[in-house]
Amino acid sequence: MESREWRNNIISKLQTRNKYETAAFQDIISFQSRLFDNVNTLKNENLQLTLLNERIRFSSTDGSPSGASASNERIQAMEQKILVQQEELTSLHRRRGENAQQIMSLNEKVHDLEKQLQAKDVIISENTALIASLRAEIQMYETNMSELQGLNQVLRDEHQALQIAFASIEEKLRKAQDENRSLVERLIKYKSKDADKMNEENEHYLKSSNPTAFFFNTFGRVSFGKKSDKLRKELEEAAREGGSRSSGGSAGSTDDKIMDSLPYYATALPSKVAIRFDAHDGEVYAVKWSPTDRLVATGGADRKVKLWDVSKSIVENKGTLVGSNAGVMSVDFDSTGAYIVGASNDFASRVWTVADQRLRHTLTGHSGKVMAAKFLGEPTKVITGSHDRTLKIWDLRSRMCTETKFAGSSCNDLVTSDGAGSTIISGHFDKRIRFWDIRTEMSANHIMLQGKVTSLDLSRDSNYLLACVRDDTIQLIDLRMNTIVRSFSNEAFKVGCDWSRAAFGPGGRLLAVGAADGVVFVWNTYSGRLETTLKDHTTAVTSVSWHPQSGLLASVDRGKRALIWGDL
Repeated sequence: MESREWRNNIISKLQTRNKYETAAFQDIISFQSRLFDNVNTLKNENLQLTLLNERIRFSSTDGSPSGASASNERIQAMEQKILVQQEELTSLHRRRGENAQQIMSLNEKVHDLEKQLQAKDVIISENTALIASLRAEIQMYETNMSELQGLNQVLRDEHQALQIAFASIEEKLRKAQDENRSLVERLIKYKSKDADKMNEENEHYLKSSNPTAFFFNTFGRVSFGKKSDKLRKELEEAAREGGSRSSGGSAGSTDDKIMDSLPYYATALPSKVAIRFDAHDGEVYAVKWSPTDRLVATGGADRKVKLWDVSKSIVENKGTLVGSNAGVMSVDFDSTGAYIVGASNDFASRVWTVADQRLRHTLTGHSGKVMAAKFLGEPTKVITGSHDRTLKIWDLRSRMCTETKFAGSSCNDLVTSDGAGSTIISGHFDKRIRFWDIRTEMSANHIMLQGKVTSLDLSRDSNYLLACVRDDTIQLIDLRMNTIVRSFSNEAFKVGCDWSRAAFGPGGRLLAVGAADGVVFVWNTYSGRLETTLKDHTTAVTSVSWHPQSGLLASVDRGKRALIWGDL
């Protein structure tokens, strides 16, 4: 059937072409026929005139002079008419030649068109064969698609069943965490009472043995006297034991209380590189310390989040968190150190569990690169900021976006200003820092800076905000007065990229930030003095992070290197 159709199609096309080309030359052919008829008519007339002329001559030889003159006039008229007819005949012959030339040129064109038609016929036959093969291939793909749809439906059913099971297990886990939290709080109270009793006994002992001696209490406050070194060591060990017995979710809060009361030397300036290693197979975009362990997380252009253990004075890769389809721009731990969230350039954010390194949630909904993702007060809520000019709040229990805030400008970083996460602070491309109350849709107010905001960091007491700005300055903002209280800059300091991250030290007395030339600058936030510059990177430093207890400083660069500064 198909071969008969295309043959009929070709025949109809040839007939149409024949009609078209014949109609184009119909006038010429009819004109040529008329020319031949005229030529024959003129020949006949010429012959008749010749015979008439001979008759007139013959009669003139026999007639009178008056008759001869009349005959001569008629002969001249006849000759004149013959000349005119000859001229007309000549012009007709000329036109005949021209028409013949046109016919030849048109025949050549027809020949060329026939060649083109033959070539197109070959192409048509080839395309017909190709169409047949493509139809067979389409039929095969349709069969495969139907099979895949069936398999996809089975996987959806299995996934739904697993989600129901996971929700049940997660509810049990939440109840266990609540119970653990209450037990930890009770344990802290008991330890506090035990520490008070120990302090009273130590004070009584010191007064009885040496009235001039001072004592070392469990919160790290040191007074100096004539007490023996042995007794001092015993008391220090007892204090450390009292501060390190808590576990799970209470470890971070207990350590925070201890660090708040530690003296200034607890955040001593880092001066040397303790560990250097290649963190990723490309640029490293983000770095963050765990709040509970000596575990540092890094995110890079190789689409991975990696966990590194430095507790043994050497670096050990504790795992690689996969699932992202583009570079990871920021990482953040929750307050317990059990979960980690990563923001990616593939328009999504993902949440993993640190213990088993499994992907738990994929948060999709942004239409641009996600530059920042933070836990919002608790491990079940996440806030993300994107290049699509929006902030989104996610509830991990319901696995959905609960609220979208329209900022009007690309968000490069964000922080939450209190433990409950009721206030969000975001830094934007349009040089503004915006403040959001999660109970309202619009931003409460904003602060205008002199350049694009690349990063934000919040002090531990939530009173001060650190903003890294693209005009090569670091701005310190007092949130109680909502004003800039100090600006940090240096001739050699240049911000290296639009996502360069600055960070407060553990006690808020120091701040660190990386520069475009690979140098890490450390300033004193109280005096504004540049305390030191750390030089070991060879490319632009993208992010830094302080360990919340030990004061170690981690820094990463665009050349896949990561460094740990300080004394391990």
